[in-house]
Amino acid sequence: MVRTLGVAVVGFGWMGRVHTQAYARVLHHFPHLAVRPELVTVAEEVPGRAEEAAAQFGFAGTARDWREVAADPRVHAVSITAPNFLHREIGVAMAEAGKHIWIEKPVGLTAEDARAVADAVAKAGVQGAVGFNYRNAPAVETARDMIAAGQIGAVTHARIRLFSDYAAHPEGALTWRYERERGGSGVLGDLASHGVDLARFLLGDIEALTADTAVFVPERARPTGATAAGHTRAAGGEMGPVENEDYVSCLLRFTSGARGVLEACRVSVGEQNNYGFEIHGTKGAVFWDFRRMGELGVSRGTSYQDQPVSTLYVGPGHGEYGAFQPGAANSMGYDDLKVIEAHRFLLSIVEGKPCGATLADAVHSAAALDAMTRSAERGTWENVA
Repeated sequence: MVRTLGVAVVGFGWMGRVHTQAYARVLHHFPHLAVRPELVTVAEEVPGRAEEAAAQFGFAGTARDWREVAADPRVHAVSITAPNFLHREIGVAMAEAGKHIWIEKPVGLTAEDARAVADAVAKAGVQGAVGFNYRNAPAVETARDMIAAGQIGAVTHARIRLFSDYAAHPEGALTWRYERERGGSGVLGDLASHGVDLARFLLGDIEALTADTAVFVPERARPTGATAAGHTRAAGGEMGPVENEDYVSCLLRFTSGARGVLEACRVSVGEQNNYGFEIHGTKGAVFWDFRRMGELGVSRGTSYQDQPVSTLYVGPGHGEYGAFQPGAANSMGYDDLKVIEAHRFLLSIVEGKPCGATLADAVHSAAALDAMTRSAERGTWENVA
């Protein structure tokens, strides 16, 4: 028997839409899931946005204040897709109200914020999932399996990149994303958090790091109305300072002894979602590019020198690929990764134990981001607690 699970979405920007669509699709791809998500409420403070979402996606009701969701007994699980500075307050309140939470990274502005949400979830005995979606790509999971099986030998070094142009236009509006108090550490929380999660997912814990950061677009114009996903233009408006980072580069030391380089930038002209990794071992290497999500470059064997690289096209049997496509090399997309995430969140509720990225992963990522900030300020190597 499939039981109904009341869900709500708090914050209906682009990511709120993605979560909603994932709930709507999850049983299409995972028909044996023992719960059916029912869209109960969407909460959004921007006038008219919640009503538009309800009309389009079929939410039973709307709210301007997320506290109404916390108090609603019909809601059993909540997607928290509000801006970063609200993550801690909303996450703790939802957990204390007995709601399971699926919260977007980076889970607040600091490691302290992430720990507060993690502690509230643990104390309440609810499930908590975090939006580290890139680890859900079947090619990434396949790379992890290969590394764990020793197919590329002992990992020696890795490079992880996250380059985007979403903030490259100098007329991009000065939204909350560029403010320290509301947007936290800028590109560190936005993109490097994904990079840290990929690093840990593939290679294990990070022991220490040293980082450098920069702001390349120092001023932006203040918006005059509601903004969307950081892409709104505000030419000619009152100028204000960009308070957080456009760019970070970081050297990593893993507890395994491997070394790494992590680089992220939100103002990379000519780069659109250039996310990926190159991982080298004593016997081979694996390479992945998000823009060619279903392909994994693989070099393995006993040649050591002049060893070729082949392309593995993932298919059924690799991760959750078979839930979406019947044969190798058929394309999956970004939204499919969020459907996988929704499935794992709901499965954790059914089984009463974590499945997929958890708040513990968010705490580890946030601790690394805090260490990057300290390192950039001090010019030192910092331990990752």
